[in-house]
Amino acid sequence: MKSNPKSATLSRRSAIQSVLGIAATGTMLLPKTSYAANPTPFQAYGKVKITKLETFLVKPRWVFLKIHTDAGIVGLGEPLLEGRALTIQTAIKEVEPYLLGKDPRAVVHHWQAIYRHAFYRGGPILTSALSGIDQALWDIKGKLLGVPVYELLGGPTRDRVRVYGRASNAEDMKKRKAEGYTIIKTGVAKKNPSNFVENPAFIKYASDNFASLREAGGPEMDIAIDFHGSVPQQTSKVLIKELEQYQPFFVEEPCQAQNVDTLVDIARGTHIPIATGERIFTKWGFREILEKGAASIIQPDLCHAGGITEGRLIAGMAEAYYIPIAPHNPMGPISLATGLQLAASVPNFLVQEQVTLGEGYLKEPFKLQKDGTVMVPTKPGLGVELDEDALKDKIGHDWKNPESYNALDGSVVDW
Repeated sequence: MKSNPKSATLSRRSAIQSVLGIAATGTMLLPKTSYAANPTPFQAYGKVKITKLETFLVKPRWVFLKIHTDAGIVGLGEPLLEGRALTIQTAIKEVEPYLLGKDPRAVVHHWQAIYRHAFYRGGPILTSALSGIDQALWDIKGKLLGVPVYELLGGPTRDRVRVYGRASNAEDMKKRKAEGYTIIKTGVAKKNPSNFVENPAFIKYASDNFASLREAGGPEMDIAIDFHGSVPQQTSKVLIKELEQYQPFFVEEPCQAQNVDTLVDIARGTHIPIATGERIFTKWGFREILEKGAASIIQPDLCHAGGITEGRLIAGMAEAYYIPIAPHNPMGPISLATGLQLAASVPNFLVQEQVTLGEGYLKEPFKLQKDGTVMVPTKPGLGVELDEDALKDKIGHDWKNPESYNALDGSVVDW
């Protein structure tokens, strides 16, 4: 005798209601979705649909993304992975079929679908593609509602964002100071890539250069130094100890971040703040760093770590450990706009990296204020609009990652 599926469904429903003590009169019935055997995908609300995803390479090494809608609104994102521009373009193209026809306003839902339906989750390629998409979806949502993205994240926590410039020597420092910067970042001065264990000459050369920056900038100038993960930890410890007398604002990536315990060892050996995060992806990647106290400043890159959606969650996690965020951004003006939106919506923001304020890329570039800050944009979405005419001579690039080798034996070293 064949069973009646409808009767079985009713039987299950009755059983659930009986267990929960719910009257059979129909009052306080469980919602129908409680019994759904085959839940349907999220139902888009409204009438706005995504119609096209468009990527293009922009000099010097960036990838810009436009997400088009049938409402005439276009969202901007920067799904960059340095040195892998064509790979990112392909990843975006592979995600496009999922987004076409969808309502762009379901930003978090789309983040979850793109991330989790990939099966092999995370990593620099997929998460960078997702980051740019996420930025563009927030841009669209803000434009449709007529408000900046930070308003959608709870409203502004500040009206201006401190940004830092770059200086490699005393002359650069004087220029940045004259421009209005109150904080700069430099690298480790060296004649050749660092060996595992370096001699006093290497340490002195790097330390003397930092000393010249401190002298040119004065005690009020904050100076961060980026080891870029290219100085082996054996040498990093010695160099950090030598630099302590000049009080760096922070030491960034004193070693590669894959082995968190090594970073913990370095952090515990100095009173100088340790910063890391540019090569860490999603909240899951930052969890161990925060739990083990491997850094006292974290630097999620909103073009790599998961966009605005994930950046906000990472900042929230960090706040629980009294740790501020200093978003990593050696990229373009869309990335900067994204960082400013996040900075304006979280309480534990420290400083924003930037290499361009958008001159030659944006219709209205950001402006450095006399106090070394940039004002939080107030226009809808990310608050920026591309200058298509100025971009014409910047389309296309073939940027490659540097290839560094040991000066003595030719072996591969980090750059």
